[in-house]
Amino acid sequence: MSAAVTEPVSGVVLQGVDAPGEFCDMVSEIESLGFGHLWLTDSSLHARNCYSYLTLAATRSSRLLLGTAVTNPVTRHPAITAAAAATVDEVSGGRLILGIGAGDRPLLALGFQPSPLATLEVAITGIRRLWQGEEVDLHSPGPPGFTMSGAHLRFPARAGIPVFVAASGPKTLELAGRIADGVILLVGLFPEALDWAVSTVARGAEAAGRPRPHIAVFAYGAIDEDEQAALEHARSIAAWFPQTAPRICDLAGLPRDLADRVRAGYQGGEFQEASAAARVLPDEFVRKVALAGNRRHAAERVGAALSAGADSVHVFPLGAERMKTVRAFAEVWRTRPTVAGPAAGRAAT
Repeated sequence: MSAAVTEPVSGVVLQGVDAPGEFCDMVSEIESLGFGHLWLTDSSLHARNCYSYLTLAATRSSRLLLGTAVTNPVTRHPAITAAAAATVDEVSGGRLILGIGAGDRPLLALGFQPSPLATLEVAITGIRRLWQGEEVDLHSPGPPGFTMSGAHLRFPARAGIPVFVAASGPKTLELAGRIADGVILLVGLFPEALDWAVSTVARGAEAAGRPRPHIAVFAYGAIDEDEQAALEHARSIAAWFPQTAPRICDLAGLPRDLADRVRAGYQGGEFQEASAAARVLPDEFVRKVALAGNRRHAAERVGAALSAGADSVHVFPLGAERMKTVRAFAEVWRTRPTVAGPAAGRAAT
């Protein structure tokens, strides 16, 4: 990862829910709109295979950085992830970012739990060593754990493929600060959470004696001049926070009893399956954690991320008209005021 200071960049996060031809058309438009990144979710059952779709994206773009958003060391052995990522990186001419995290609620449908942080750290170490051409012997803690015994890639890989760690809790944020090339913040879009998350990452980096890694903020939701429609499209992702990021709920002032009701009503699966549980969440909370309004609202949320020190902001469009939100976000990004964050502009690669 380069520490060069550049202008902040923007990106788009998609799920592989569209047919291949339609997806390729979306990739072409996203690049033409000036975005710098395209991420594909690694959803075990909810969407098409992310590496296949990232390969398609590589053939339909020339400039976009392409990333997994995000994989985990549970559903795939880290050595298999190392090979898959290196392959897409080669196909794309060195444009791959490996986004990885501990895993989330969809793992429950496969009988797994999210990875312990120690396992995540060992997985990242093993993946990097494989890319460097080493023969790797290691064993991770579990469950489920994994082993590499004399493992090595039998084709050349780029040693410097960036690794971004997705994080929302304090321990994962600090881990990302210590070891990652970048951090994907899943903490909402309001100043209190963003400032807390960035400072926690910085603390981890400082403890390791290294520069703070790239901060990438993911902005889920919808942008629509019909603000009620945008709010409803964004509501399902808001239900993710009580389940996975209780600290963010506290920072947003969400009453504990409401958080408990959401947790009771959303037992697992993708966030789209949480619509019923999300009904109890106040509109104010939804607007804090997601893009849930018009262009002015989106501009405020982008400004909050950049003011907190984000190096990039990435829209994850929700609802029936996702490309409408992508186009609106591109417009908001082009017309944003200049923000001088404390470490803004750290390059992604």
